[in-house]
Amino acid sequence: MIKTERLSKRYDTLTAVDDVSFEVHPGEVLGFLGPNGAGKTTTMRMLAGFISPTSGTASICGHDVETDTLAAKRSIGYLPEGAPLYGEMTVQGFLEFIADLRALTGSTRANRLDYAIGRLQLATVLEQTIETLSKGFRRRVGLAQALLPDPPVLILDEPTDGLDPNQKHEVRTLINEMSRGKIIIISTHLLEEVDAVCTRAIIIARGRIVADDTPQGLAARSRYHNAVSLQLDSAQDLVAARDAIAALPLVESVEMSERDARLTALPRAGAHILPSLSELAARQGMNLKELHLESGRLDEVFRTITA
Repeated sequence: MIKTERLSKRYDTLTAVDDVSFEVHPGEVLGFLGPNGAGKTTTMRMLAGFISPTSGTASICGHDVETDTLAAKRSIGYLPEGAPLYGEMTVQGFLEFIADLRALTGSTRANRLDYAIGRLQLATVLEQTIETLSKGFRRRVGLAQALLPDPPVLILDEPTDGLDPNQKHEVRTLINEMSRGKIIIISTHLLEEVDAVCTRAIIIARGRIVADDTPQGLAARSRYHNAVSLQLDSAQDLVAARDAIAALPLVESVEMSERDARLTALPRAGAHILPSLSELAARQGMNLKELHLESGRLDEVFRTITA
């Protein structure tokens, strides 16, 4: 597993990471979330052995990142922020270089190179120098080098940064496929990425952990948990519908959007209001385009926790 205990990093008067402790076990995909400057990348760099903690400890698969550094690094595939690469190398040359560093030989080497090149769709750019690649392709090369040795731990800093929607889908599918037997930590700003691939999420703010839960558990903290969204055929009857819904005893408030003729009813203390709203809509003959139950909004939880 990955384990940190009271991990901290200070730069003079600035505390970038402050007393962070957590564990991650095989099969977990941990989303590491936080606003800019919260300490996400600093924590990832300490786990990967690129910078030393000021205090506290971190271990990878039982290897302390400070006292057993090489063994810890052998267990990791690391995609750093910005995926720094050797621009003058071709893609093929760079991946061969990484295979050398990782001591891959024989059929294992050939199989891992074929897998990384095929899975990240790099065959068409193998002879191009990395400096000539688009941002998306450079990111894919960075991912390929992290996957190449088939490590038990993947630490990925913004893995889908710069990718188009189709490429993001491919990478998220790949992460889901690999998650069964690996430990994966993903630093991301994209809340939809947490929903798509993560089994757990840690939110960090001002260097400290402020939440550690499943995505579903975090969504349940939202005031939109069990809210009901209704979209009417037209905005003509929107105000009357809002007033009728607001009068229901379990409804705390109603948000209205005239632009798309939508009402969102927020429940009191997470109460289940869908049955009473459905009954009201049928009784009053509301012409609905859409009626759905919300599980909660991660973006609202994120803003509330980190504000």
